[in-house]
Amino acid sequence: MKTSIVFLLCVSVFPGFSQGRVVGEDEAGFAECNVFFPGQVPPEGFTEPFHVKICQQYNKEPRFATLYSTKDKIPLYSAFKYTKSAQNEEENWLVEPQIDDPKNGLHEMVPEADVAAAVTNLGANQALTSDYVGSGYERGLLNPSSLNEEDFQVATYTLTNAVPLSPPLSKSWHRHVGTVVEHALAPHCPQKDHLYLLAGAVPSSVQVKGKVSVPETLWLAACCDAPEGWSLGLVKKVNDENSLEDLTVGQLEKRLLAGVHLFKGSCGEDNQNHEKTEAVLKAVSQIRSGEEVGTSDNQEAKESSLVRKVAGVIATPFIKLLELLIYVFVELVKFVFYLLWLIVKRVSGTVLDGVRSLWNGVVSYLKAISMVLISIPYDMGRVIINIFLGFLQLVQDVASLTYRILCIPMGFVLHLAAFPYHSICAIPSVLKDVATGIWGTFSLVIDATAALLHGFYYLAGHIVKRFVPKVSSDD
Repeated sequence: MKTSIVFLLCVSVFPGFSQGRVVGEDEAGFAECNVFFPGQVPPEGFTEPFHVKICQQYNKEPRFATLYSTKDKIPLYSAFKYTKSAQNEEENWLVEPQIDDPKNGLHEMVPEADVAAAVTNLGANQALTSDYVGSGYERGLLNPSSLNEEDFQVATYTLTNAVPLSPPLSKSWHRHVGTVVEHALAPHCPQKDHLYLLAGAVPSSVQVKGKVSVPETLWLAACCDAPEGWSLGLVKKVNDENSLEDLTVGQLEKRLLAGVHLFKGSCGEDNQNHEKTEAVLKAVSQIRSGEEVGTSDNQEAKESSLVRKVAGVIATPFIKLLELLIYVFVELVKFVFYLLWLIVKRVSGTVLDGVRSLWNGVVSYLKAISMVLISIPYDMGRVIINIFLGFLQLVQDVASLTYRILCIPMGFVLHLAAFPYHSICAIPSVLKDVATGIWGTFSLVIDATAALLHGFYYLAGHIVKRFVPKVSSDD
């Protein structure tokens, strides 16, 4: 695979930033880490869902910002300010726990060994040291430790700031970045805290251990946010470590994703100071031609360049053939494993289906037998009870019939015996009723006669009082 290293240096302003942590979607940009971007405006156009914004924090202070790809397990870019070069610190590699486990409560980078057992799914979304061991690649820093100081330098040794690089390529990357920044860019930016750097990588389809993507391109963008702002881009090819190609910001953006905008404000192409830009280009050209710092390194590269080219020409066909054989072997092994897995799956599925059917049949048979055995005592008891109830009903019917037969003569005799009693005993009552009737009739006649006489008497008296004149006492 052809791999090219692009060093893009574009100067602009970066104010504003946040806590060293994974930044949520509801926060603007990189939160407190926006201070590492010109005008506190991060690059635009990196909008994939697997792009994670990280405010790299160490000792509870923000150190630099990183846009990390959880799909490729490498950073897409790291944004930082140039302070001054420092001696390399001892490597102590760190990880960002919140990428794999957002709920772990850790808000800054920590040593990988300290959280290996405490963080859930560690390594699911980021690369680990084990991914580089025995791979032939180094953990190359996008934000070089040599351009930082104190805690800032320690913070660069995090795996979220590292990409897989071959040892010569990693050495060349740090050497050229340090040389360009220190001797071409920093001297032309009056205020050092206004020199903003943006180092990035473009992932390729080649992966280390099938997990971590090897960069197809490395790039460095620098911006000086001064009253007279300028920006610059440089490209370095992998197959020729001494070659550097000048690029504008617009040309750099076209080599990245469509719609990407790295800088705005005084760092934009339309707002640059052309005199300053020309001065920076001249300084870079001097480095490229070996007229300034790095002459010894360039001389060493020139001496070994021819040998590497010849060796590369001779070894390339064999390497390509080896890669092809390895690829065919890997695909063949994958196919065999897939075929075996498919056969095992089919056979195990058939066996499991047969066992399941046999088990269901045995269970159904045992269930039916159990129901029959349980129902036998129940049916026998029900038959016995029905026989007993039938016998009781028969006895009841016989008793009832006997009673009815015996009741017929007994009733007749009783009624016959009771007839004289009822007849003779009724004579006094009848005579009493006849006497009472005769006496009542006689009384009724007497009362009617008296009432009639009283009526005639009353009528006669009334007539006499009305028609006969009253006579005085003297008369």
